[in-house]
Amino acid sequence: MVVLQLQFLLVPFLTSIMGAAQYIMQDVALMNYIDRRFLSLEKRLEKCNQDILEYVEEFRDFSKMALSRLAGLNNYKAEIKSEVENLLRRIERAQRDIDYFGSVTDSNTCVEVHEDLVKQQLFEEAEEKKKLKLMLNASCDHMLAGIKSLKIVKKTGDKHGSWMKDPGKKHTKIYLLNGSVNNVIFEFANIMTFMESNHTLKARKVTLPFPWEGTGHIIYQGFLFYHRYGSLNEIIKFNIQKRNIIDKMLLPGAGRIPAYQLSPSTKIDLAIDEQGLWAIHAEPETGGNIVITKINHITMAVEHTWDTSCNSKDAEAAFMACNTLYVVYNYPSGGTSRIQCVYDVFGAVNTHEIPVLHFPKRQGSHSTIHYNPKEKQLLAWGDGSQIIYKLHTKQKV
Repeated sequence: MVVLQLQFLLVPFLTSIMGAAQYIMQDVALMNYIDRRFLSLEKRLEKCNQDILEYVEEFRDFSKMALSRLAGLNNYKAEIKSEVENLLRRIERAQRDIDYFGSVTDSNTCVEVHEDLVKQQLFEEAEEKKKLKLMLNASCDHMLAGIKSLKIVKKTGDKHGSWMKDPGKKHTKIYLLNGSVNNVIFEFANIMTFMESNHTLKARKVTLPFPWEGTGHIIYQGFLFYHRYGSLNEIIKFNIQKRNIIDKMLLPGAGRIPAYQLSPSTKIDLAIDEQGLWAIHAEPETGGNIVITKINHITMAVEHTWDTSCNSKDAEAAFMACNTLYVVYNYPSGGTSRIQCVYDVFGAVNTHEIPVLHFPKRQGSHSTIHYNPKEKQLLAWGDGSQIIYKLHTKQKV
């Protein structure tokens, strides 16, 4: 009887224990499931965070690259604008030439139309000359009649080089730029200091960030304008006092062949006259003829370009004076330099009516000849000698 009572009591007790154990097992399984889910979510969140960090880093790199590219575009915006404007001028000039040749070669049935085209072309050329006279000082009416004398100031430096004054300033400083590739300017207080035997010890040295190429650089109103070495046709405007680059430009068409056959290192020759800054170069498309370009020295923009009839063959140098190009020729082995081609932008001077002008009392060659409009004289570099030529001028016809 007792056994039956114990059996009766144990059965519900064991049943309840087994039920509780079953619930515990289910809870453990649920906890394991939840734990696995949380681990999976944590791994996904960790991967998401890692992806976000990678995306942020990639975006930062892209931003840096984009800002760098935009900065480069800003630097070249003025150069591209200048080149496009000059290209448009050349296209307009070529179009006028095409219209003119078309009017000459077509059949006689269109003679009246051809005459209208010629009249239109003549009218446009007259208007262009009016604009040029407004841009340039048309009252500059003197021309070179002869070279009176020379003075060898000093003999220093390499065979090729350049020396000059600044015609846009009142000071008497002398600048020496030695060699056809260099990046150091020597600045002297005056010509007497320059002529001293230990002159470089008293000079102020100015180092350029980029070297020059050739000897066709020029100094005007406190700025050095020069062709950057290693570039095809980049012209740099450098502030000598502050020692930094102010501006730069590309000269369309220049830099492919030397400006002068006898001075092969000079691809772009920069010049100053009464009108300001000019660039002289030669192009293969013109058969080696010299091209002159008027440049605004403040904005570094091309104002106008002229294709001249002066050839670069056997030329050693050239200079601008009063809107007129004077090209200096010589012999490959050296000899007496002579001016035998002249081009006036207004057509006021006929090169065929001008006698050949010889440089006096000297055999050799020139690597540079610069005109100083303030003192009306030439500063030349000939075989390592620094020379001054005094000029004789007359009125243009």
